[in-house]
Amino acid sequence: MLKKVTLLKEKIPTFNLYPFSILAINSLEEIKLERNVTFFVGENGSGKSTLLEAIAHKCDFNTAGGSRNNSYDVHESDSELSHYIRLSWMPKITNGFFLRAESFYHFATHIDEVDENGYRDYGGRSLLKQSHGESFLSLFLNRFNGEAIYLLDEPEAALSPARQLTLLKIIHDLETRDNAQFIIATHSPILLGYPDADIYSFDNGEISKINYEDTDHYNITKYFLENRKRFLHELFKEE
Repeated sequence: MLKKVTLLKEKIPTFNLYPFSILAINSLEEIKLERNVTFFVGENGSGKSTLLEAIAHKCDFNTAGGSRNNSYDVHESDSELSHYIRLSWMPKITNGFFLRAESFYHFATHIDEVDENGYRDYGGRSLLKQSHGESFLSLFLNRFNGEAIYLLDEPEAALSPARQLTLLKIIHDLETRDNAQFIIATHSPILLGYPDADIYSFDNGEISKINYEDTDHYNITKYFLENRKRFLHELFKEE
């Protein structure tokens, strides 16, 4: 299990360039991973996906999506940050997968290209011949198994609310049955509701633990659902 992520600040030549100029990354010392399910949350550009990608690169996963066994080229899939972090394991896990929602098409294309039956581990049907959401679920249901680490970058991007609940069940089954570990960058208040998970916020220029009920994702969604008309009136009114 991955226990800790440490930023090797003394090796970084400058904090004035991306990605080290991101405030949350700049302030990072270490993140302790004490539960099987951990969430990274924060506004766009806060650094959560950048750090998740660096962890994936350090695990030797393809940063465009895949495992150690998926080798294909995608422009700018290298991670500069990965060269300046240290991963602490107990024990070391080599099996796993990195899902990057924005480049999933490239991964699905790769699976079709390596072997005409290359999608046998993905439900027996080409991921390219399924809807975006169906292909995500085929991956989760068929490819995810055993003691492994799964790094998911915005998996809700292709999932309806009902399918997000299905993903929660899959996560629960893998965590409790196989002791699988998940680190998930998300904007979904549904996924964030997973019980007993740790949530790290990347907002306000730092990385810190936060309770589910204190996340913007929960509070904005809750307020909108309970006060929809008032919320929209305030949003649309002219200055």
